[in-house]
Amino acid sequence: MQTVMAEARAPLRVNGVEIEASAIEEAVAELAPETPGSGNEPDADAEQTARYALAIRELLRQRAVELGLTVDAGRLDALADAVFAREVATPVATAQEARRYYDQHPERFTSGELVHASHILFAVTGRAPLALMRAKAEETLNGILQNPDQFEGMARECSNCPSAQVGGSLGQLDRESVVPEFAQGIFGTSETGVLPRLIKTRFGFHLVRIDHRVPGTLIPFEAVHDDIATMLTEQVRLRATRQYVLLLAAQADLEGVTFAPADGPLVQ
Repeated sequence: MQTVMAEARAPLRVNGVEIEASAIEEAVAELAPETPGSGNEPDADAEQTARYALAIRELLRQRAVELGLTVDAGRLDALADAVFAREVATPVATAQEARRYYDQHPERFTSGELVHASHILFAVTGRAPLALMRAKAEETLNGILQNPDQFEGMARECSNCPSAQVGGSLGQLDRESVVPEFAQGIFGTSETGVLPRLIKTRFGFHLVRIDHRVPGTLIPFEAVHDDIATMLTEQVRLRATRQYVLLLAAQADLEGVTFAPADGPLVQ
């Protein structure tokens, strides 16, 4: 934390080129706009992210100049694309790689699967420590696993969701009707009854009971091959460009911002 705060007060320079304080302030305002009259200090995470983004922009601008590329320095997307097109090779995913992904993730290519489910939500708020909320949810789950008939009563008593009024019932769900992390926890299996684990989402910790399943239909590989290949190629491109930026940063003289080591876990 002390390093972050020290960076927030330090000038931001990339190979001797100083980024104006006003540019940093504008970037911070875009990431974490303050409420007028609140008197709140700029968020430290927003400050760090703003410096990181501006340093990347300047690294790419300088590299574009070295390569003799003529692009609008004010458009980061065009600047980045021009440099990456010249210096970052991105192999296209093969049919075999797409097929392997398809075979390993059949649940992602199943259409029409439905789940009738109920849940008990322990909502995450700023008032209760996360560890305490998880412990309470796990304690409740263990009790229900011992006596599943308690589920609806505990939902009415404990759940932080409007569904508590109907014993936690969520009705019939498809993948598109719930957030991805919840969908990942309940679809693609044959489990029914009270699940023996919590499902963590952006809303909190969920105890889930699967009341009924309607199996879906697996979409043929030929129908999704192009989409899978595009997704896999994009994943490779993102990893390659991120590694490239980190290597640029490792070779640069930076002040007021810290990048992860180029051979560290961020580029794996």
